[in-house]
Amino acid sequence: MNQRIRIKLNAYDHRLVDKAAERIIKALKPTGTQIVGPIPLPTRKEKYSIIKSPHVNKRSAGEKFQLHTHKRLLGIGIPSIAKSHEVLDALMKIELQAGVDVNIKE
Repeated sequence: MNQRIRIKLNAYDHRLVDKAAERIIKALKPTGTQIVGPIPLPTRKEKYSIIKSPHVNKRSAGEKFQLHTHKRLLGIGIPSIAKSHEVLDALMKIELQAGVDVNIKE
């Protein structure tokens, strides 16, 4: 393997992340690259609590919210430099749904 690419997918809905990973894998299979993953990474949980009324009844229970960020990691091994153009073209043609954040690193 001469070149490696890592793709990290983030979204608030786990189904969107899984569908995006499937689309990327389907697009790259014909190019003959070695694909590792999708590897599930730890889900980031953010908790927020809001007081119902800021001035009166401060002791009353407020509302609580959670925000979950789901992550997946894909590893792509490109066997030769000649194939790298094919892989990059295939990656650029993929249309992913709104709400999925994609980070690509070498």
